Amino acid sequence: MEVENPYFSNANIDYVYKAKIEVYKKNFGGILIIKKIGPANHRVVFTTEFGSKLFDFEFEGETFTKHFIVEDLDKKLIIDILQDDFRVLVNESAKVLSVYESKNQRIYKTESNERFNFYFLEDESEKLEKIVNTTESREKVTIDFTSAEAGIAQTIAIKHNNIKLTIDLEKFKKE
Repeated sequence: MEVENPYFSNANIDYVYKAKIEVYKKNFGGILIIKKIGPANHRVVFTTEFGSKLFDFEFEGETFTKHFIVEDLDKKLIIDILQDDFRVLVNESAKVLSVYESKNQRIYKTESNERFNFYFLEDESEKLEKIVNTTESREKVTIDFTSAEAGIAQTIAIKHNNIKLTIDLEKFKKE
């Protein structure tokens, strides 16, 4: 059994978000573009509003490629964290270890590199609301999705519980 993450699975859509990344009291704002470019291949590019690249990553299966990253973010710890965060975001399905049910949610536990991801789905619509990344004993990262329509998340909030890093994404509105 597998749990599905539908949010970045359509190769015909460029997923464009207004982005704010705050890491250790440094703020970066701009535009985040996520594009599915192959069956298990996604490109994640973060630029300033003026078009200067801040980072450019590619995920192909288990392979991660850093095409570019600005000096302020080019630290192994930050790259590893961004890699983990975006890998969870673009991962379209995960093997389920166990299922839990509450009054209005179904929770799927999956394994990811010696950690666990818990996928919270609304019971009625099966809409993915949240992914929580944990170790055996504590929550490390929470990814909240809001008002997803037609498989597109309108907002995504990534919050780290053990370091000062948050990523807020808001879907660009078509004018």
